[in-house]
Amino acid sequence: MAATMEDQLLRLLADTQLPAEGPRKQAELHLQQAQNDPGFPGGLSAIASHSSVAPEIRQQALLVLRPFVEKNWSGQDENGLTIQIADPTKEQLRNQLLELATSGDADRKIKAAASYVVSKIANVDFPDEWPNLLPTILHIIPNANDAQLHGSLKVLSDLVDDALSEDQFFGVARDIIKTVYEIATNNGRKTTLRALAVSVFRGCFDIMDMVKDEHGPEVKGFADEILTTWSPFFMEVLKKALPARPVDSDDGTEGAESYKGIIALKLQVVKTLMKIRAVFPQLLLPQSPVLFSAVWEELSILQEPYKTMFVDNDEQGRLEDADGLPYTLDYLVLEELDFFSSCLRAPPVQKELDAQLQASGGVSNTPWVMDVMKLAIAYAQIPKEEEDLWDIDVNLFLAEETAVTANYTARTACGDLLIKLGEWLNQSALEGLLAYTQNVFSSEAATWRTREASLFLLTQLMNDFLDVDKAVAPEVAGAYLGLVDYAINRSGEPLLRARGYLVAGILVQSIPNVAIGLLDLTIKGVNSDEVEVVKVACIKALQGFISSRTVPADRQVPIINSISEFLYAKDLTELEDADDLLVTLVDSLAAAIRMDPGITIASEGGALDLLFLLAKHGAANFQLTMLVTETFEEIVGAFSGSEAYTALCAKVLPSLTGAFDVGNMTQDDPLIELATELLAVLTEKGSEPLPPGYVANALPKLNRLLMITNEGGILRPGVEAIKFMLQHDHQQVFAWQDESNRSGLEVCLIIIDRLLGPTMEDNAASEVGGLAAELVEKAGQERLGPYLEQLLKAVATRLATAEAAPFIQSLILVFARLSLVGSQDVIEFLSRIEINGQTGLQVVLSKWLEHSINFAGYDEIRQNVIALSKIYALNDQRVVQTMVKGDLIIPVSNKIMTRSQAKKNPDQFTIVPAQLKIVKVLIEELLSASGIQSAANAAAQAAAEYADEEADDDSWEDLPPNVLDLGLGSTKAELMSFADGSGSFVRQRDDETQAYLSEFFIKAANENIAGFNELYAALTEEEKLKLNELAHQ
Repeated sequence: MAATMEDQLLRLLADTQLPAEGPRKQAELHLQQAQNDPGFPGGLSAIASHSSVAPEIRQQALLVLRPFVEKNWSGQDENGLTIQIADPTKEQLRNQLLELATSGDADRKIKAAASYVVSKIANVDFPDEWPNLLPTILHIIPNANDAQLHGSLKVLSDLVDDALSEDQFFGVARDIIKTVYEIATNNGRKTTLRALAVSVFRGCFDIMDMVKDEHGPEVKGFADEILTTWSPFFMEVLKKALPARPVDSDDGTEGAESYKGIIALKLQVVKTLMKIRAVFPQLLLPQSPVLFSAVWEELSILQEPYKTMFVDNDEQGRLEDADGLPYTLDYLVLEELDFFSSCLRAPPVQKELDAQLQASGGVSNTPWVMDVMKLAIAYAQIPKEEEDLWDIDVNLFLAEETAVTANYTARTACGDLLIKLGEWLNQSALEGLLAYTQNVFSSEAATWRTREASLFLLTQLMNDFLDVDKAVAPEVAGAYLGLVDYAINRSGEPLLRARGYLVAGILVQSIPNVAIGLLDLTIKGVNSDEVEVVKVACIKALQGFISSRTVPADRQVPIINSISEFLYAKDLTELEDADDLLVTLVDSLAAAIRMDPGITIASEGGALDLLFLLAKHGAANFQLTMLVTETFEEIVGAFSGSEAYTALCAKVLPSLTGAFDVGNMTQDDPLIELATELLAVLTEKGSEPLPPGYVANALPKLNRLLMITNEGGILRPGVEAIKFMLQHDHQQVFAWQDESNRSGLEVCLIIIDRLLGPTMEDNAASEVGGLAAELVEKAGQERLGPYLEQLLKAVATRLATAEAAPFIQSLILVFARLSLVGSQDVIEFLSRIEINGQTGLQVVLSKWLEHSINFAGYDEIRQNVIALSKIYALNDQRVVQTMVKGDLIIPVSNKIMTRSQAKKNPDQFTIVPAQLKIVKVLIEELLSASGIQSAANAAAQAAAEYADEEADDDSWEDLPPNVLDLGLGSTKAELMSFADGSGSFVRQRDDETQAYLSEFFIKAANENIAGFNELYAALTEEEKLKLNELAHQ
């Protein structure tokens, strides 16, 4: 049977390699079905172990076996039933796969795949069911041949990375580290294997990182002890000279392999040092000066070979071997530059460098500053590969300028190095770069690449200064203008020219009264330069000129015209794939429009048409649509409440509604979505009343669109646009009639009915409640008549099945807004209707009180709070008798549940009267409005986000895990967003709501409104404490 099973599996595995899709899919299906055969795992393991079978089939057998083992080995799986594997089969697989992974004759890829399966088995079986696994590996390693050693190290690496728990690790840590140390330091071993051993050692620090918070002193002491042993080896490898590069480093000769191996070993050492610094920063502090010197010395030596390989020529870089170990020079340089930057922040290093700086009397006279600038400029030169790619696609050039590229190179690492230097030395870093750059520009030996690199570093440093509002002395910035003038006039050096314009756009933001001639040259360069990269550099530089607020008003039209001319000179169909170029064009156009938004309704310039044209071709790009929407919001906001708004509407309404037709014909949903969002923006900021004919121009096509689409991205802003029409001019809406003579009121009711339908997705219909509430308020009982109760019942019925939070809030606010002026009528109505066998009151109150505390938006929260307080004050017995969810019942057990167990045991809640729940909700809202809750949430979120981010921190001090690192850019961004209310903190302090609730609770307690004092006894201690604090304020 086993042989037959192996034969079947062999045939199926071979068929999975076929190029024809039909037979391949059929084979994959049969393999899936074969999993139920008890011989399936053993058959795959046997096939993988047969040396006579083709390597690709053996590897495929292991790739099929791995997910089977992951799902079924433990006999438990969160996502469904498992297939039982017999104990004898398990024993066979453990022995076969370990032997295969550590054998001396298998292919490296096969051994790696076998090792991975072994680690998955070890996750479950080690040490209880497989106690000899680790001892076996550690026994093989010391005397293994190269092939056996490779396999054993791979298994050990996978064990450390995936299988060992923290407790298991510390039981065997010394043995593991001792074993890999002996391999790493053995000069008789292949350097690639020594590098793999260092990689295993680095993995040990990941485990130590996980447990250092609980067992800090013990773990740190252990790390200190082992580092004492390893440090001399690290220094030896760092100082080891890289041999001369073989003529052909890819020919597989012994010399080529040795060269790659030494690079791989050095790389793993630097990576390990970086890991140690991240986990235990202080352990490396005493050695930081010598490590810094060693890396600096090697980086200085590697400049020329790096330049030859990657700057002068486009040699293959970023290569890794089958084990994932990088072995090319560019990787080594990149790691060492990062470590160099990191060491620059170490206090002992800074102390020594600062002493030299003080002794020299200025940065330009300090040798180490000039040497750092020399090093950074050398590695910041444009690689040949980038140069060739930029010539083909300017989007890649712009991606580097906007820092949105994932291609982290030595060039970008040098930019980061200068930024770190600027954070330490401030203005002096800029002065040091200026001094060295002037030398570069005056040297006859300098090339355009080194000059461009020096200006690139200036770009990075100045941008960082501008980002953090760090002042730049005008005389320092001004000193660069001569270099800029030189750069933009180099006819045969387009990338230096482009850099010159980019630098000009940054410098002018720090120099008052800059010469207008430079601006005019930049405007002219958009279309007069023959090279595309220079043209887009000029377009981007214009943003900086405009940001400096020194551009004369009469240059607005020439700037817009230059962008227009550039755009219309291109094949517009090619723009749809040019995301970075489109974003740059929109950014520059938006900046020009902000100079005077009146240009958008002027007869000259065509700024708005240009904005819409860019939007049309980039509608699928989220960043671009955000920019267009924000720009349009600013334009509309500038005209809101003035006669110019009417002129704007006349200009843009045909374009926006026309986009609905174009989008429908071309099936371009992103274009329709953007047009609908812009229409909502235009309407939201509209005049009261709206301009005559506004509804007749906007609503017909919008109505047709909303009646045929199911796309939430169209429905949400479309419904909002109609809501805003009602807000600003309901008379015009109700007076309008469609082609079937249906009134605007009837059209609104039909749209609402469609969106409340059971087949419409919650998120797509999430704005319908706002429209319904607005319609009810503006139309009233007089206009709606019998439709009012039908509408409200439809809202309540849909609320019963709603699940998405925004949709639930939208529907509840219909009743909340009605309750502000007629809470008794709302209770009467809900008590009369029946929904799925329950009263409407039960359905609506249950959902309302369960989700209230998750509401978002100041106005919405305030309306909800007032509505609930009014319903409470009625003391209506129907509300009192309605039972709803109360507080979460915390399980007694501390056992962590899996997702499948959580599904079987959902959260349990107490059941309480609605009146009591209203009081609980309002107390929670009082906490939020006072800012106490949001501050607590902010602290908790910050602690969670930053507790594990020490690896990204440049500090060399051991910080408590909950301390915010204000040096992190992400921290600054979160704090800034928190300050302006745009961050992820939904609930902020609201004095108006707090004052209302404070007055409500004081009055309720003093006058015992609706039996408040009896309900008080049923509150939790925390809730009572909050109310008591309020009473004593």
